[in-house]
Amino acid sequence: MTRTSRRRKRRTTGQGSHAGTTVRVTRRPIDMLRRLMGRGASVHQIRLRLAASAFLLLFVELALIRWLGANIVYLAYFSNFVLIGSFLGIGLGFLWASRSERSLFPLAPGVLAAFVVFVRVFDVSIEVGGSELIFFADQRPVGPPRWLLLTVVFVVVAVCIGCIADGVARQFGRLTPLDAYRWDLVGSIAGVAAFSVLSFLGAAPVAWGLLTGGLFLILLHDRSHRGLVIRLAAVGLLVGVLGIESFGPDRAWSPYYALSWDERPSGGVVMRVNDVATWGQAAAGDLSPYGFVYDIRTDDRPGDVLIIGAGSGNDVAVALARGADRVDAVEIDPRLLEVAQGHHPDRPYDDHRVRSHVDDGRAFLEGTDRTWDVILLALPDSLTVVLGQGSVRLESYLFTEEAVAAYHDHLRPGGVFGMYNFMRHAWLVDRYAATLDAEFDQSPCVVDAEARFLSILVVADDASATDCPPENRWSPTETTPKPVSDDRPFPYLRNAHVPGFYVLTIALLLGVSAIAVRAVGGPLAGIDRQADVFFMGLAFLLLETKNVVQFALLFGTTWFVNALVFLSILASVLAAVEVSRRFRVRRPKVLYALLAVALALNWVVPSGWLLSLGPAVRLAAAGGLAFLPVFLANLIFADRFRDETQPTVAFGANLLGAVVGGVLEYTALISGYRSLLFVVAGAYALALVTSRRSTLSATGEAESVCPPGAA
Repeated sequence: MTRTSRRRKRRTTGQGSHAGTTVRVTRRPIDMLRRLMGRGASVHQIRLRLAASAFLLLFVELALIRWLGANIVYLAYFSNFVLIGSFLGIGLGFLWASRSERSLFPLAPGVLAAFVVFVRVFDVSIEVGGSELIFFADQRPVGPPRWLLLTVVFVVVAVCIGCIADGVARQFGRLTPLDAYRWDLVGSIAGVAAFSVLSFLGAAPVAWGLLTGGLFLILLHDRSHRGLVIRLAAVGLLVGVLGIESFGPDRAWSPYYALSWDERPSGGVVMRVNDVATWGQAAAGDLSPYGFVYDIRTDDRPGDVLIIGAGSGNDVAVALARGADRVDAVEIDPRLLEVAQGHHPDRPYDDHRVRSHVDDGRAFLEGTDRTWDVILLALPDSLTVVLGQGSVRLESYLFTEEAVAAYHDHLRPGGVFGMYNFMRHAWLVDRYAATLDAEFDQSPCVVDAEARFLSILVVADDASATDCPPENRWSPTETTPKPVSDDRPFPYLRNAHVPGFYVLTIALLLGVSAIAVRAVGGPLAGIDRQADVFFMGLAFLLLETKNVVQFALLFGTTWFVNALVFLSILASVLAAVEVSRRFRVRRPKVLYALLAVALALNWVVPSGWLLSLGPAVRLAAAGGLAFLPVFLANLIFADRFRDETQPTVAFGANLLGAVVGGVLEYTALISGYRSLLFVVAGAYALALVTSRRSTLSATGEAESVCPPGAA
């Protein structure tokens, strides 16, 4: 053997090498970076690159959901379509990587930067009118029909995410399936955690852009000076555009919204949330509508007052001016509360009688034994939904039958409950009045039942506690909508149905998805035997949705609870993978049987029982119920995925199943979230039925298909 051939052999063998990879021995830092980024990387380096790519993918997905909701007015009401578009993009990215040697990952910085620039340049609003489903919107010109705009956003998000997913998939395929899945999860968990930390710190989008751009430059590092210049330009454009909206004395980013405000000549500020005017501060003497509840109440002294949705501080100022002994002010958004505290002309939050609580209103009530003389729901209308599903808004659980029962339980004898808002339609006033009427001994007193301006509802058990003119005493009609429950928390949907524009948009999304899968996947050879992992993806997305919604009910719709749920789900999946790497299940049907039992337990145990438990016990019980089926489902998936000969195709099919699952989530508008458990059970039953065909197909292909990383 010649000296040259011996050197060549040393470069292509060595300790820790993985089949199909090469190792270059060098100590220079720049060469170490190239080893990490290049094709001649060790198994350890491939794992790090995969984890970093998965981190980038999840981080960008979350950032897009937040940023697009703030910059396309009212898109935050439809953030689930961005999430579903992300799932489609990941699935397409994995399919593309399995069929083409040309990587899409280098295009990702430019595509993402171009999308951000387009959204910032063209001021587009989504039309949110309609009488059957209420959105709290101001009057402004709107752009294209919402079904068209939502479809366009869906497609562009899928393209952006698909380019990044291609980079993840190309590292994924260089490892054994379970090892790849493991490090993909590690990176995903880190990405969710990092975005959550930045949200907690109130970091502006420029911070997201800097982190995203830095990862792009590291992961796409090569020796091409031209490519480097292009990537630097794209990253610079991305960071620059995000920087423009990130700085200013009268703007901030909360965990939920982009906030901006204008000073009022008379004092206080006018707050804009996602560019929508939400409230304006004023001195207590100028706020006559906020005093109506106290005017209807016969006792001149408010006593102890609870205000849910304290926000601006106007309600707090009026309660203090009326002589309240104590005011508990609950606001879900910490940054919005901070701005209100610093600008209100009466400085109500500085009063020693006021206790401020940053929390979800329902969660605050469930976590305290305190009672009040007056409980107020003060204009609690958010402009966003709970992240991870499509229909539950931040305030949805404040208006259910169970929530009204909680208000009732926390009132002292002779106490009064009041709520007011600009309700847009008379049927919403009727729904709330019917809910109160069913819980309290007296019918509610209603001001502006026609919802022309500010509708006010006041109710008490004791008839002598309120002074209500006879013409304002509410009575039901044949058209009064039914109250909503914790299982179907959709107060703004008049009747149980899927609105027509949702149906049209969903049909378009499914059509686009089918065309895209056929175009990217080619003849779809090999995909047909992935039917079982497709159904697993469909079921798992719905299971995840059920858990997000349940934890929002049990512990609040705050961003912190939401982040913990996603991290816990990913941790449960990772735990299942770790178990599968060490133990092989000889009879997968046993796992399916255990999963069926776990789903049945989730159906049998009511949320009301969990709410009755103490916080620590509730967390343990709810966590066990929610994450046991997640763990078992991923034991099934990991066992199936272990010997997969086409892991990128299988993983792509799994994500495409999640797209369909995201669409099926809207059936909860009709039948509630508990019913999703039947869909989950049916999908896993189909996965079991089709798994045998998949196994037989894989056995037949085993001799002709090389294992991942062996080529």
